[in-house]
Amino acid sequence: MPATDVASPTLGLTLPERTKDKLIRGGIDPDVYPTRPQKPQFLDEVYRIRGEPWEHDDRGKYADPEKKALFGAATKVTHLTRHIGTELEGVQLSKLTDQQKDELARLIAERSVVFLRDQDITPPEQLALGAYYGVVEVHPQVPQVPGNPGVTVMWPDLAIAEGRKANFRQPGGASGWHTDLVHELQPAGITHLHNDTVPEYGGDTLWASGYSAYDKLSPEFRKIIDGKLGVYRSAHPYHDRDHPEAGPKHLERVHPIVRVHPVTGWKSLFVNRAMTVRILGFDKAESDLILNYLYDVYERNVDIQCRFKWTPGASALWDNRITIHIASWDYEGQEARHGTRVTALAEKPFFDASAPSRREALGLDTADGGQTGPGSYERQGLSGAQIGR
Repeated sequence: MPATDVASPTLGLTLPERTKDKLIRGGIDPDVYPTRPQKPQFLDEVYRIRGEPWEHDDRGKYADPEKKALFGAATKVTHLTRHIGTELEGVQLSKLTDQQKDELARLIAERSVVFLRDQDITPPEQLALGAYYGVVEVHPQVPQVPGNPGVTVMWPDLAIAEGRKANFRQPGGASGWHTDLVHELQPAGITHLHNDTVPEYGGDTLWASGYSAYDKLSPEFRKIIDGKLGVYRSAHPYHDRDHPEAGPKHLERVHPIVRVHPVTGWKSLFVNRAMTVRILGFDKAESDLILNYLYDVYERNVDIQCRFKWTPGASALWDNRITIHIASWDYEGQEARHGTRVTALAEKPFFDASAPSRREALGLDTADGGQTGPGSYERQGLSGAQIGR
């Protein structure tokens, strides 16, 4: 593991007032904020971080499918689109019971991303919620909240001050479709981003549904990719200790490009343009052709996406197993934006040929890819919990 955290200077930046308030309420001294881990330099160091498998027990499996405890506490439940995204009102994440946490995990598994505004959660409380859902990822490269390993600092102004290049034409950073931490032995499950400070307008985040991206494919094309393995790489490069002259290399791991969610049992496309390198068993030209088509299906179908306009204190919790996401940098750094993020790692991705797609499971599509006809969504709403009603 990396050495002890060290202070990370803010390079003359001033913390937003809402950030200071959140830190103080959490018992954190803003004057020593943030800290940085001692970055590993070599590939072998990084492979040893969470290098052994563990058993992941998904809390969504223990939830009431109707989510009575969670929805009973909410003053309003709004589904943002037919396929992805739900907003809960009147619920405080810091006050959830274990039953409500389980039901929230199931709702995220079904709706892919859940939003809650006006959250009073502190970094220690955010960390505790993440730990409830799985092993919390402690990132070896990025700033952290002091005393709370695994609570990552999301502060674009600091990243730019430290050398990240960003402009209107090339915003960089998270301004490209991606999924977090696909290079892990057991990649990310639920991520919770709490933004305490946001621009007055702009800076939205978009998510796309892996369930629905898979459903967009023809049955014959699904046969081509079902069961195939892909190579996934880390965002950051490292040196090969034995061959430093070879230059920086990325950590790589192999996962199925179609995976099954352990709670819903539905198939989901599991590729992203930023970090999926190739499909095993195909020539490079063949792999590139297939992957670029899959990326386009995922990224260009607006009917399987949702867009969230942040407000101060809003939280988003999404499932990286079944989504890709992208941040809009249209505000161009002209206003402050600051948040904290916690990611719970999940199971090693698996594929099950007998698993249905989402639309098949909900009775919206027939086995040959045809639609069941008008009224399918109404039946879905009446039949229960899959869309969270």
